[in-house]
Amino acid sequence: MRSYIDFNDGWVFHEGFAGALTTEAAPGKSVRLPHTAVELPFSYFDERSYQHQFTYQKTFHAEPSWAGREVTLLFDGAMANSTVYLNGVEIAAHKDGYTPFGARLTDRLRSGVNLVTVVIDGSENPDIPPFGGRIDYLTYAGIYREASLRITAPIWIGHPKIETPDVLARSKTVTVRAEINNLEGKPLSGTLTAAIKDRNGKPVGSVASEIDGKSICLTLSGLDGIELWDIDNPALYTLEMQLETPSGSDWIACPFGFRQVEFTTEGFKLNGKPLKLRGLNRHQSFPYVGYALGRAAQERDADILKHELHLNIVRTSHYPQSKYFLDRCDQIGLLVFEEIPGWQHIGGDAWKAEAVENVRRMVRRDWNHPSIVIWGVRINESQDDHDFYVETNRVAHEMDNTRPTGGVRYITESEMLEDVYTMNDFILGNEELGGNRPRTPLRPQQEVTGLDRIVPYMITEYGGHMYPTKSNDHEQRQAEHVLRHLQVLNAAYGDPQIAGCIGWCAFDYNTHKDFGSGDRICHHGVSDMFREPKFAAYAYASQCEPSEEVILKPVTFWARGERNIGGTLPLMILTNCDEIELRYGSYPGKRIGPDREAFPHLPHPPVVIDRKHFSKDELGLWGMEWLDSTIIGYVDGKPAAEVKFVADPIPARLEVIADTDSIGASDPVRVMVRALDQAGNKLPFFPEPVSIAVSGAARLLGPELVPLRAGSTGFWIEATGRGPIGIKVTNDRLGTTAIELTAA
Repeated sequence: MRSYIDFNDGWVFHEGFAGALTTEAAPGKSVRLPHTAVELPFSYFDERSYQHQFTYQKTFHAEPSWAGREVTLLFDGAMANSTVYLNGVEIAAHKDGYTPFGARLTDRLRSGVNLVTVVIDGSENPDIPPFGGRIDYLTYAGIYREASLRITAPIWIGHPKIETPDVLARSKTVTVRAEINNLEGKPLSGTLTAAIKDRNGKPVGSVASEIDGKSICLTLSGLDGIELWDIDNPALYTLEMQLETPSGSDWIACPFGFRQVEFTTEGFKLNGKPLKLRGLNRHQSFPYVGYALGRAAQERDADILKHELHLNIVRTSHYPQSKYFLDRCDQIGLLVFEEIPGWQHIGGDAWKAEAVENVRRMVRRDWNHPSIVIWGVRINESQDDHDFYVETNRVAHEMDNTRPTGGVRYITESEMLEDVYTMNDFILGNEELGGNRPRTPLRPQQEVTGLDRIVPYMITEYGGHMYPTKSNDHEQRQAEHVLRHLQVLNAAYGDPQIAGCIGWCAFDYNTHKDFGSGDRICHHGVSDMFREPKFAAYAYASQCEPSEEVILKPVTFWARGERNIGGTLPLMILTNCDEIELRYGSYPGKRIGPDREAFPHLPHPPVVIDRKHFSKDELGLWGMEWLDSTIIGYVDGKPAAEVKFVADPIPARLEVIADTDSIGASDPVRVMVRALDQAGNKLPFFPEPVSIAVSGAARLLGPELVPLRAGSTGFWIEATGRGPIGIKVTNDRLGTTAIELTAA
């Protein structure tokens, strides 16, 4: 029967490469996968530091039980050009930094000690995507995803393609196409059984067939009582396949869901029901370690997008992302737009051929994820290239005709070869450049497409570089940042021709010197790199229903002298409450409802308080005493949330919170640190450093001494075994706060 062996421990890392490393183990730095070749500072670094070769070595013994079996070393992802050697012989090479690859060890293993050597080249090779031009993100070198050994019978099941046609019919059908791998050319006979189980393990249906070739197609029909997968009830089923041949047995299990997706001229439909898509783009990078954070961090990002930002879709900009991230999107009901690697640049014929292969690899790896609703088969923001994009679309449709294709562009009147016209619309803010056009959140579809007809249409980026905003920026800039996101959301909700909008972007990210704020950071996110929300994050979060979470976030630091001219008006309050009450000092409170005049299409417009509601005298004039305030949110006439501001904030305590207090024996976990005032609000301009000490069964990722940025910072630790973990964070003024975790 098939088995997988964790192959992440026991690697030795070397700077550079020498031929002798393929034949002889050498002393070096002991590392565990995932691993980044160069740990970067938070900002102001030289990205060329990882743009060269690195070598990983691992010694292991071949088990006697592997004899007569297929043994393959699997890598989920390594950046970038990867070459694998076994005992001095090259056995595999892989150019793509974002998809998995395998190295077949069968018949090459020797008794005793074996040496596997992996050489990766972090240089930006112009012959492979996304390289050749300039790209606005980093491609951190290293074996940054997990590795494993797969042990199977000589004849085994390939990655099956599961399809669920006619899911809206009462009685459901599943079709399964699977390859039968037989690399040794053994006589091919036997039986393949496919069985479906629900989330509780209850059998739903099964079918069996004799095998007589390299592939097989099975149909399971008459399936009753099936739950559809959707964003509120992500019902997953499991397909179990068992192969019995004279050469042995094989078994695999694949999760999937029953769901139907449609992009129409009247918007997006999930299982036949209209759904306005509301999302953000996500880079898979983290501070210091780049791409190299494992399963728990990938899953946590999905949870933040779904449960904290309350999105219903994410775009994996600009490359396929971790299988663990996608698995989690399946589990929690977060829709996904997945695309091939690239950023504006299109290379020569060999480069294009590799991009077409990227389409194949992406679709093949991820074709069973119910969360994925569209394939991105165009290089992000590239110019038109008819023959190239005819081929990427053809390959995607040939491999998977259950999902539409999209191609993200920012040029108008671009040739439409995909099923959905996907557009980065950065018109908002262009009024600052002059001209006769007034402030415009989104352009009409046909102005963008230049077509004589309405087509399926979705906005895939807006904001971002048009209005970069740091967590500690001036309050008025942050309020404008919020306003821009709200105005685009409002425009999208108000246009039935727009399937939805995916903003740029969820989290700040490190970038090349050619982009960002000069500090190697693009401050484009609605959250910072530690996933700490900026005010704009609540523009999205506040669109959820109060039954899911009550949101009440005033866009203010509550200070008389932070804004131009002084005061706090207009005061925007991001909320899904029916109305709010503002109490200032001992003055009677006033209740104000959402601003439906300015935001008529939003599910939950913000409350905007201005001089219509409070006079200068009522909130005090410059030179008068500044007072405390309380803001209360009401739902169904009852208080549902409350925020208090003090007029004299001072550092009161140091908050240290981990995402969870129990982690796996090798998992990463994020820890957030915040300097709070006496009312529990962050001190946005408290810049003092904190020192971090980690003890027990974990190690700190990143430096031990870091400044607070906008009153907070974060870090990740990684478990190094089982047992208690101690974390102490110290600030000279606020003292030490300690927490304890457990790795099990």
